[in-house]
Amino acid sequence: MNQLEMWQADSFNSDVIERELGWAASFGLNSVRVYLHDLLWEQDGEGFLQRIDTFLTIAAAHGISTVLVFFDDCWHDFARLGPQPAPVPGLHNSRWAMSPGTAALRDRAQWSRLEVYVRSVVKAFANDARVILWDIYNEVCNRFMQNIHAPWYQRLPANARHYLGQILTRGPAERLMIEAFAWARSEAPSQPLTAPVYWNFPRLNQVLVAESDVISFHHYEDATDLERQISDLALHGRPLVCTEWLSRPQSAFATHLPVFRQHGVSSYCWGLVAGKTNTRWGWSNPPGTTTEPEPWFHDLLHADGTPYCAREQELARAEGLNSNSGGDMGAQSRVDN
Repeated sequence: MNQLEMWQADSFNSDVIERELGWAASFGLNSVRVYLHDLLWEQDGEGFLQRIDTFLTIAAAHGISTVLVFFDDCWHDFARLGPQPAPVPGLHNSRWAMSPGTAALRDRAQWSRLEVYVRSVVKAFANDARVILWDIYNEVCNRFMQNIHAPWYQRLPANARHYLGQILTRGPAERLMIEAFAWARSEAPSQPLTAPVYWNFPRLNQVLVAESDVISFHHYEDATDLERQISDLALHGRPLVCTEWLSRPQSAFATHLPVFRQHGVSSYCWGLVAGKTNTRWGWSNPPGTTTEPEPWFHDLLHADGTPYCAREQELARAEGLNSNSGGDMGAQSRVDN
């Protein structure tokens, strides 16, 4: 359902991880992108590292590498340790938790604990071949999603204030991201660092590209726009990886995998198994929906492991067997069933 439920000792489930990563490998994936959370380090740092190691061991046994994500500005500002509340039916990512959240961003006194979190995790796996990439901060400054269901007369002013205060000028989230890159680099990891370009924010995107060893980006538009974005980012002369895509029907396997292959871009679609995150429904789907969406927005597999679309599995397997493909092909993995 969220990062906290996946990783806390009481709800961490290696059997489910084994089963679902087995399905991922069978589908044709060779890498997954997984979110961590700063509160997990505060709760039980050593145990958290052990559980990450367990996950990496299971993934590697299936021939799957892992991208680890430290911070995230998307969705909900209510992270609490302990048992997590039930998901809201039909509501996309109804319990996804920002990390570190607004209170910690605004309180510089808390950044010392965030530094310990980042440096400790990187140090533990700095030379571990099972980790392929460090994703320092997912969609930094993207606080727009938390207002997506508000009435327009509340949503528009809130988004405008956020845009002026965080996107056009450097706010606390961007400052934390820059410091987090420095913290991670201080541990001299063998793996590259990145943070994704996710929208047309020229000033912010310059910072994201400058900080990243490998340029990552998110894309939920059609294949023509994907071609444009790849061409623009390729001008920087660094490897590219799309760490989020797939928003059926406009962003789909049949249309987008050939583009990734043509340009040698590794890609990670959003969602593996449809579960309590509710990401098979779209971002703005109204809460309370119980009928299954058609088509699914995100996700690849039903709860029993069968593909949502058999043709997608055929395409994924073909890419995995094609030596001219972009390289790694994966999904966002979170145990939430």
